[in-house]
Amino acid sequence: MHFLRRSLWAAIWICASAMTASANDVKLTSRDGAIQIEGTLLTYDGEFYRVETIYGPLTLDGQGVTCDGPGCPDLNAFVANIRLSGADRMADVLIPAMIQAFAMRKGLSVTREVTNDRQSTFELKDSERVQARFELSSGTTAEGYADLIAEEADIALVLREPRSAEIAMARSAASGDLLKGRRARVVALDGVVAITAPGLQLRSISLEQMAAALSGSVKRWSDIGGADIPIIRHLPKPESGLLETFEDRVLRPNAVPIAEGATHHEFLEDLADAVAGDTFAIGLTTLSEIGNAIPLQVAGSCGFETNATLSALRSEDYPLTLPLMLYTPARRLPLIAREFLDFTQDPAADLVIRRAGFVDQAITKTRFDDQGDRLAHAISQAGLEVTLDNLQAMVEALRDRDRLSTTFRFTGGTRLDVQSQENIIRLARAIETGAFNDQDLLLAGFSDGDGPAEPNLILSLKRAKTVLRLLKEAAPDADFKRLKLRTDAFGEALPMACDDTDWGRAINRRVEVWVK
Repeated sequence: MHFLRRSLWAAIWICASAMTASANDVKLTSRDGAIQIEGTLLTYDGEFYRVETIYGPLTLDGQGVTCDGPGCPDLNAFVANIRLSGADRMADVLIPAMIQAFAMRKGLSVTREVTNDRQSTFELKDSERVQARFELSSGTTAEGYADLIAEEADIALVLREPRSAEIAMARSAASGDLLKGRRARVVALDGVVAITAPGLQLRSISLEQMAAALSGSVKRWSDIGGADIPIIRHLPKPESGLLETFEDRVLRPNAVPIAEGATHHEFLEDLADAVAGDTFAIGLTTLSEIGNAIPLQVAGSCGFETNATLSALRSEDYPLTLPLMLYTPARRLPLIAREFLDFTQDPAADLVIRRAGFVDQAITKTRFDDQGDRLAHAISQAGLEVTLDNLQAMVEALRDRDRLSTTFRFTGGTRLDVQSQENIIRLARAIETGAFNDQDLLLAGFSDGDGPAEPNLILSLKRAKTVLRLLKEAAPDADFKRLKLRTDAFGEALPMACDDTDWGRAINRRVEVWVK
């Protein structure tokens, strides 16, 4: 076996030595001299060498090898270089603030050098030397994904999940599956909202009406229940992640493209000002950028109306919740980059997020007694197969508890959406740190009303058990003897939206967390 191992590595060494010489050529030798690998150095992150060989990229622990050749880094002068690229909604304020706060927490000073209106570099220094450089490129979500796939960025700043073309591009470029593993981290929340001028006598709109009005497929407010006046449309710039999100989640399901004639704005604050000053106008923006305009509630045909409130965004009860995400490559990032990613998920970052104008993911509580309107409306719309006994059992199980903002939603079956995947990590960390010691956590499963009630009840329990399993897997250091963590299910008994639309059914498929 020892002979075969040496022969294999000898073959790799011979093949690798035939590669064209370059300034980045390196030869890595194991400490015992038994193994040698030659190739082109791709990166060194202070811990690991990443080398291109004829067999593809290999990653080797720097502590286990010595490096020879013109491409070898100066280990004593190594500076981690982290490249971030993507949505200007994140790059202009939120991420710079995060970098500043992260550096302060590590006791490092920060110097920012602005290259142009889209690019800047942050140098993090201790008393002796530069420890890291964060290169920040402000652009679009699509550019963030493209740079990540092309390995021109280490972290992509994005406002939507990858589209099918981007997923395929990543696979063909050997960048891995963008949907597998923990590639996405939700750093903050916002909401996609339709806005109007204060003088317009309209306060709610269905997603179907929103699609019709903002796409231009209807021309007058009277077509969607308003006055007989023309609709003047104001939209974000065409390549923005916000508009792409709206296309993916609202326009495409309603089969309506964006017609010509809308005014597109480079800056959302200008869009809000234009809408607020025009009684005929409607605009698409985010909750953080409504200015003096009025955000419209999202309404369903059965009477449900939902506001983009802080609690509705945290619980994803609002159908157009907008997660602001950091996407990472399949390869290992430098230690300080991993520490930065961890910091963005830490409760210490919540104040930074709020000051930047976004919604954090802090776990908050709502008393059962404060949910009377929600419960009354939901119970009135419960499925026909839901009996009085079912409703009484649900109320009895929940009445002495508080609902946590942490909620888990599913794309279908038992696959969690991206925000819910992040909620698993956040709740697991809270459990590990003892935040719920001596308390009783109930994972309550609910379903949509599509199909017979009994299978839906079974499916809602299956989803609750899935969340329970994922929580335990994500909290290996938790002492589960210090708290109660159990599941229950109520099927169709507590709808949050109308079941006659895809988005309504998606809102209803959930697992809530109730505590006492």
